[in-house]
Amino acid sequence: PERTTMKLAALSLLAGSAAAFTAGPQQGASTSALSATKADLEAIAEKANPAVKFYDPLNLSDKNFWGQGNEATIGFLRQAEIKHGRIAMFAFVGYIVQSNFVFPWAQTLAGTPHPSADLSPEQQWDAIPLGAKWQIFAVISALELWDECGGGTLPHYMRGRQPGKYPSFQLFRDTVHPVFDLYDPFGFNKNMSEETKERRLVAELNNGRLAQLGIFGFLCADKIPGSVPALNGIAIPYEGDPMIPFEGQFTYFSGNPYDSL
Repeated sequence: PERTTMKLAALSLLAGSAAAFTAGPQQGASTSALSATKADLEAIAEKANPAVKFYDPLNLSDKNFWGQGNEATIGFLRQAEIKHGRIAMFAFVGYIVQSNFVFPWAQTLAGTPHPSADLSPEQQWDAIPLGAKWQIFAVISALELWDECGGGTLPHYMRGRQPGKYPSFQLFRDTVHPVFDLYDPFGFNKNMSEETKERRLVAELNNGRLAQLGIFGFLCADKIPGSVPALNGIAIPYEGDPMIPFEGQFTYFSGNPYDSL
């Protein structure tokens, strides 16, 4: 179908521009990857984009968040950027995949099938049961908690841990249940050189930034027809609000908080 072809073409173009939508190395230390000072941020920024270089219009790199010191603040900012970039890469690729393919088996124990690929990803999300949404958020929360706790073995990313280094599940494997690590579960990259780690770190940053533009481009095109001309032949109009994941099912507010804006 035309929509499938155009979305796959968009993926090819954007993926080609970013080299590959794959996360860079998380394990192993790298001098500039620690980004403990503003000078480290400037060095990474110049490698990531020699034309723009270091760009911090809000001067966040000079701040002292929660009185924890500037190095802790930079660790927080680095962790936030890497994490959001990775999530955006998942979201962008997932958007395209589920626009064209869905699992052939039942989604629920009652036999309900997965929402059709004819629906937009936003419409697919709206169509899944509330319980399934809570399961997804429960897993995300557990992964986030494990990260914040350093897996019981690593310091916090505001206390010296390499930003973006997700902790191993070794403690969980030893005490609860076997589970693969999120990064390099089979140890293929354990002997990666420092030069390769550095290069992949920069690639991951650029991929994540591009993916954030990509996924929001899709969301804007679906929500605001014509807002992204390049996607006019791809977008499926969406009447809901992609910023309210439990719209019509659960909310802390009596109505849409955006109605008054």
